Amino acid sequence: MPGRIHANRNRALGSMKRIYIAAYHQSKFGKLMGMTVPEIVDAAIQGVCRDISVPAEALDVGSIAAVCNMTLNEQGLLAGLMAMTPGLAGKPLEAVENACASGGQAILSVIAKLQMGLGDTGLAVGFEKMRDAEGKTDGKLIGKALGYFSHPDEREGKIFVFPHLFAEVMRDYMATHGVGEEDLASIAVQEYANAKYNPYAQMRNVQITLEQAMKIEGVNRYVVEGLPLKTYDCSQITDGYAAMILATDEGLRKLGVERSDCVEIAGFGQATDPLRKSGRDVLRPKGAYCAMSRAYQMAGVKPADVNVAEVHDCFTVMGAIGAEVIGRAAYGQGARFWRDGKAAPDGECAINTSGGLIAKGHPIGATGISMVGWAAWQLLGKAPKELQVARPRVAATFNIGGPICASVCMVLRAAS
Repeated sequence: MPGRIHANRNRALGSMKRIYIAAYHQSKFGKLMGMTVPEIVDAAIQGVCRDISVPAEALDVGSIAAVCNMTLNEQGLLAGLMAMTPGLAGKPLEAVENACASGGQAILSVIAKLQMGLGDTGLAVGFEKMRDAEGKTDGKLIGKALGYFSHPDEREGKIFVFPHLFAEVMRDYMATHGVGEEDLASIAVQEYANAKYNPYAQMRNVQITLEQAMKIEGVNRYVVEGLPLKTYDCSQITDGYAAMILATDEGLRKLGVERSDCVEIAGFGQATDPLRKSGRDVLRPKGAYCAMSRAYQMAGVKPADVNVAEVHDCFTVMGAIGAEVIGRAAYGQGARFWRDGKAAPDGECAINTSGGLIAKGHPIGATGISMVGWAAWQLLGKAPKELQVARPRVAATFNIGGPICASVCMVLRAAS
């Protein structure tokens, strides 16, 4: 198989430079307490540089992602904050926003700069600060801030816009595919079980059973009256940051990093569907399938080659749809793929061994970067032993923004 993959990949890439993940670093997800936004940005940059013992000045280009920062933290021009880290001033830095796909978009931004010849090394940073200095949240303000990333016509009458929109997606998925609430709840149960062993996960100290995930009691309630979405079907409100150093072959030489210690971003795709959810087939989102197909084509691999994945499970139904988008489950079979144990760390394709957004956490601007970073750790054998896939081959990631509107997909393999 390796020879076939390399031949296919070489045809797909043409004259494009090979891009590697030279380093990945993240905070624990949950609460950053009194850290200010400038402190968060600098900590992310300094942390990933320390991981391979290089100064920030060794990095040629950069991009940074945050989503609710203007509303929640009253701070813009994040690229200027990047430039405050010694060594980055005067370099091509930019901030990107693509809703919850902003982290993935930051990686694509750096890749584009490297492919354009603006440098050989680059830095992608993502973060979100959603809680105050005491770790508390303003639920109404957060709901309002997130609601801005939906179509104005689909906000009316919805107190919390995105839980409401995805509760409708969950209802439609269940009705279309004959799936029960219990099937989708099993996704959350598996992810909480995974998060127990991820030292960076927000919910690592919480475990749930299928019975708890189904029972309307305590914190678990129906989020929208008349719709099936429950608290345990939802991702977390999360503080956190993540950073990644990317490099070409020449960049690795400059950094002093061996290719054998890296993961290659062998393929990537990005696509955007109309923002309005109504009128689209969100159960089979065109943009997501197009982006994933492009990533596979560029990498020269097929879905069957993938046995590690991180998908954007902002709600359990997206864990099911994500398994279908990456091609490991047939259309309409994603929930059953999870329920049958095929997505477990020792399953056919280990999906969201990190705990996913539901249990690892969802610091929006950092989410896409953390998905790629965790997949890289799996391919390098650096995941916790309880979660480490025995023989990782190829990894896929699927990062979305809005009501399954923006899609960023990547295919990774160990560098050789």
